[in-house]
Amino acid sequence: MPDDPHAQPVADVARAELAAEGVEPAAERNSPFVPLRQPIFRAVWIASLASNFGGLVQMVGASWMMTAIADSPDMVALVQASTTLPVMLFSLSAGALADNYDRRRIMLTAQGFMLAVSVLLAAAALLNLMTPWLLLGFTFLIGCGTALNNPAWQSSVGDMVPRRDVPAAVTLNSVAFNIARSVGPAIGGAIVAAAGAVAAFVLNAFSYIALITVLARWQPPKVERVLPRETLLIAMGAGVRYVAMSPNIRSVILRAFAYGFGGIVALALLPLIARDLVQGGPLVFGILLGAFGAGAVVGAFLSARLRRMLSTESLVRATFGANALAAALIGISTTLWLTLPALAVAGACWVMTLSTFNATVQLSAPRWVVGRALAIYQMAAFGGMAGGSWVWGQAVLHFGPEQALLLAAFALLAGAALGFRYRLPPLEALNLDPLSRWREPKVAVDIEPRSGPVIVTIEWLIREEDVVEFLKAMAERRRIRRRDGARHWTLLRDLTDPELWIERYDTPTWVEYVRQAQRITQADAEITDRVRALHKGPNPPVVHRMIERETATLPRGLPPQQIRDA
Repeated sequence: MPDDPHAQPVADVARAELAAEGVEPAAERNSPFVPLRQPIFRAVWIASLASNFGGLVQMVGASWMMTAIADSPDMVALVQASTTLPVMLFSLSAGALADNYDRRRIMLTAQGFMLAVSVLLAAAALLNLMTPWLLLGFTFLIGCGTALNNPAWQSSVGDMVPRRDVPAAVTLNSVAFNIARSVGPAIGGAIVAAAGAVAAFVLNAFSYIALITVLARWQPPKVERVLPRETLLIAMGAGVRYVAMSPNIRSVILRAFAYGFGGIVALALLPLIARDLVQGGPLVFGILLGAFGAGAVVGAFLSARLRRMLSTESLVRATFGANALAAALIGISTTLWLTLPALAVAGACWVMTLSTFNATVQLSAPRWVVGRALAIYQMAAFGGMAGGSWVWGQAVLHFGPEQALLLAAFALLAGAALGFRYRLPPLEALNLDPLSRWREPKVAVDIEPRSGPVIVTIEWLIREEDVVEFLKAMAERRRIRRRDGARHWTLLRDLTDPELWIERYDTPTWVEYVRQAQRITQADAEITDRVRALHKGPNPPVVHRMIERETATLPRGLPPQQIRDA
């Protein structure tokens, strides 16, 4: 009997049932293009592609112009360093701004600043005013705009796509950059060869307009702030503290620095590779950079499959090793036929490694601090790139480009070996939403948000047979408390009642106490539940919240209102 032509296929029925239950089919969920279903992410992604294209054309022009106006080869490497150094210097403050202010406005400010600098760069080149140090100054300022933009943009990814799609979105961002890298440099080389570096600078200035337009039209949902914003220094300190007390993020940061230091060698020395090792001009330089970008695009699309096949640590060790081999081959090659595929391998390793690092940080930090965590990660990665660019430039001066590339290969192998001590965590989405069990208590004493210090004690009753398990759980609780802002955490045992344990910590003000308590996440609930399960007796632990007062320094005769506010 023939099938009913009007009957809905079984696969479609199953897909519809899954959609009704909020479940996506596995094939669609694992597709690298899923984030592009979100209109704002798609629009920003396309506009970023145009901006990345202009930025890479500008970099080709700046790098090649430096080979013409500077006598020392290390000045060529400093073009790359001048762009990456500001990210290392200013990312943390930019991340604090991204976590405390409107990220869209921050991105608009950064893009507008880079547009203005690019116009001035083009004007200086057109008027023949360019010197090596002036060129480095302009590229440094463009790097400052990048430093301001990156934390806001990276942390906005979680506002544009569901959390489960963050790894795919991060990879797509890398794809956008590397699609531009695969085409832009070759076109940039042709533009420089035909019309000079000025044309490259002008094109870059126009490339910012599309992204500025998209960001100006975007209206993200406003997040209601219950607590006042942190000051810049306090916010920066909170970000450093969170990262320092998060072992997973610490491992990523160390490995990112090591990879940036060794992996940047091909990009930093690429003008010299094109000119001295394969005896080419600006067009060959663009083709080589395009090969790196083409490899990066292929690597981006392979990364999702490789992540399903390999653990995060195994994948990163493999990319370190493959990049080391590619650097060595580039160093010994004198022909495009070997240099081009080696650069493609280096590009694939570059995007797979850095996108894995980025996604791991995003999935290891809650929304309140994700901008600062990403900023610190980028400081490490770009700091490694800036330091590596300078070191490999100096190595060229003393040993030549071939030996510099071989030394970088050994540095990458050393970075892979770090994985035996500092393993990367699995790339999985933890539930880092606020736990929301805590409620601000009513107090009998009038206090202001700035009142403090606030001392908190919690009394636990623990049976003797549970002490070892209790101490293990409290060690992790101590890390979480300190990570979220608690100071001077201590655990005390009563000498007359051995079952009585007192957890004690303090915060500088009442508002910081509220902030610290609200930062507990769903992922932290396991430790909280473990400790509460060990508490003896029908009544919950006794909590005391106290405010410290200095009596000896108070003048006599102050009325109660002034004593309270003192």
